[in-house]
Amino acid sequence: MEQKLYLYNTKKENIMATLDLRQNVLDYINNKADTRFLRLVNALAMTYQEEESSEYQEISAENKKELNNRLESYKNNPNDLLEWENVKRDW
Repeated sequence: MEQKLYLYNTKKENIMATLDLRQNVLDYINNKADTRFLRLVNALAMTYQEEESSEYQEISAENKKELNNRLESYKNNPNDLLEWENVKRDW
């Protein structure tokens, strides 16, 4: 299997390296991978998908309500603000 070395200086080179990597992995899976390797890759892919989906969790209804209340309060009283130094000192 021929390996290519890429310098990741440009987007085009990065895309080529990714395509070559993808092709190398697919070739290995299709021609040489045993059950143990396939299970490992599957577990890795499932973990990656779970982590990726948990990064974009929906804001809870309670948090949305609180954010909307704060925004409304600010709109009604835009000058009713606290200085950060005072908040740090008092809390």
